[in-house]
Amino acid sequence: MQKDIRSGTVQMTAAMLISGTIGWFVVVSGQPVSSVVFWRCLFGAVSLLVICAAMGLLRPGMLSLRSFAIAVFGGVAIVLNWLLLFASYKHASISVATTVYNTQPFMLLGLGAMFLGEKITATKLFWLTLAFAGMIAIVEAKPNIEGTDNGYALGIAMALAAAFFYALAALAAKWLKGTPPHLIALIQVATGVVMLLPMTDFSSQPANAQTWLLLATMGVVHTGLMYVLLYGAIQKLPIHLTGALSFIYPIAAILVDRLAFGHALQPLQIAGAAIILLAAAGMNLGWTPMRLLGARAS
Repeated sequence: MQKDIRSGTVQMTAAMLISGTIGWFVVVSGQPVSSVVFWRCLFGAVSLLVICAAMGLLRPGMLSLRSFAIAVFGGVAIVLNWLLLFASYKHASISVATTVYNTQPFMLLGLGAMFLGEKITATKLFWLTLAFAGMIAIVEAKPNIEGTDNGYALGIAMALAAAFFYALAALAAKWLKGTPPHLIALIQVATGVVMLLPMTDFSSQPANAQTWLLLATMGVVHTGLMYVLLYGAIQKLPIHLTGALSFIYPIAAILVDRLAFGHALQPLQIAGAAIILLAAAGMNLGWTPMRLLGARAS
């Protein structure tokens, strides 16, 4: 058991660190967002196809028609999520966009209540209200971000929309409980290839090897390898530890944004980001307000 927890912790940490660097790859590639997502899906599909074949997941009968349709629905949602999140970097910086994106647990809370009959408790409402307060702080902050345009509010709106579509993809995954997750991921990225193929301009593709390497890395490492690490960790770790380690992702993204691009959060943005991450932690780890106050008092 302890061996599983140790290896799962390493896998989850690696997956979150990988996720935290993707903003750098998106920005440095210099490619249009739709092109970045298309090549991520294509390279990701190739790597996941190899992984699924090695795991014996491509046998006939692995998926019912209903499960396949739900997986495709999740694929549409995850691709829209990537498009919106990557586009938000230009307007609100990687740090702000990633923090706002971490409101996704609250999106899933609402969808779970609507479609899965899950109850919204007073404690969950507390964390939701706290996250909303953090969001207001970030929206009201005066950005000081070089290299971004003036659409700060648009960037925040895009990150929120990305979180919503991620929650839809997570809802689809809940409906597919028992289906091999690597196979779900393969269907999702393959759906992305089909979605974006008509709008991809192949006549103006990257002309240098460095950009192709960046795009391939996003597909193979940030998609194929990351899925393997993430799902491997989820299978080994208790839920509370999975939730706790997931916060490595926004912290890593903020550090990468600071070190690579010099984007420092303003005081009010820092306060808003801390509030959102605290609220998301409370949701994921099952904290109660009284327990939190009691821990601070002691």
